[in-house]
Amino acid sequence: MSATLETILTDAEASMSKAIQHLESELAKIRAGKANPNMLDGIMVDYYGTPTAINQVANISALDARTISVQPWEKTMLQPIERSIMAANIGITPQSDGNSIRLFLPPLTEERRKELVKRCNAEGENGKISIRNIRRDAIEQIKKQQKEGLSEDATKDAEKEMQDTTDKFITMVDKLLAAKEKEIMAV
Repeated sequence: MSATLETILTDAEASMSKAIQHLESELAKIRAGKANPNMLDGIMVDYYGTPTAINQVANISALDARTISVQPWEKTMLQPIERSIMAANIGITPQSDGNSIRLFLPPLTEERRKELVKRCNAEGENGKISIRNIRRDAIEQIKKQQKEGLSEDATKDAEKEMQDTTDKFITMVDKLLAAKEKEIMAV
């Protein structure tokens, strides 16, 4: 196999790995009944006019299985953090005691669990779409190589290898989703 084909295939595989990592981080944000500081990742706070990640202006920790504590480094940040959490619409109402903010996670109802599973499946579908787009781009590059003189057999072999890699990553997505669904549905 030519060096160019090797490069195309390894780049595609690296991109697919990044898609899996992104899916894992998105699934970590979806709560499964346990308090997890990662649930607040992606929430931006207005820090003196600059949108800043919440973990850059406060210490976030899980006190127990149902409580998350947000301890701002500056007392003046209590209100902006509280507003940002409310605006993020994560289904939790922040409660401030003047020094810190506590988030009490309500127990998940059956209906809410099913909603979370749907959200996980939507994230999984986005991951699969990303992986398929990477495959499509790689196959286009392989066909371009064929037009530049690559043999038909080498093209077919490279396309088959690309499809095998794609199938491997799609299976990874399905495994991640199955594990997250099991975690969410566990009472």
